[in-house]
Amino acid sequence: MTHVHIVFAHPADRGFTREVLAALQTTLTRQGHTHTLSDLYAMGFRTELSAAEYARESAYRTDLPVADDVAAEQARLAAADMWAFVYPVWWADCPAILKGWFDRVWTAGFAHHTGNPISVRKAVVLCTAGHPLARLEADGLYQAMRATMLIDRIGTRADEAGFILLTRDDNPAEAVEGLFP
Repeated sequence: MTHVHIVFAHPADRGFTREVLAALQTTLTRQGHTHTLSDLYAMGFRTELSAAEYARESAYRTDLPVADDVAAEQARLAAADMWAFVYPVWWADCPAILKGWFDRVWTAGFAHHTGNPISVRKAVVLCTAGHPLARLEADGLYQAMRATMLIDRIGTRADEAGFILLTRDDNPAEAVEGLFP
């Protein structure tokens, strides 16, 4: 059994990205896995660093506490065997709320500037796009999006990482079926 923490970033209650989330949750439950969910918009997750957070992070002051909402996110990540990031592609990147989540949650002493940064066995990115993969590859955008998420944001924090781009032509249930051991 695998425990997956899902970070979801989309403001709408309906739509294709929400269908991807539902397929992921259904597949996890059907296969006997457990999961937790951080629905960033529903949570009203604050994306901006406060002055105190900036001071802590810019000086790598790991002796200073993190905000309660950040500590809660870090606890959910630490309890998981796998992370899944589900979001739409906006302007060749994730929504600002997810970028802000990384800014605030990937703190010094947790994700970097520590001898033992957070790590997980597997991470997967499931993003939805309005353009077909071939167009995004031809423009170089797919490669940039993939590198940003897998190299910069996830990096060595996962033993294995995958990036799956889905369009309306894809079946979300089929896309998530083989992701879990």
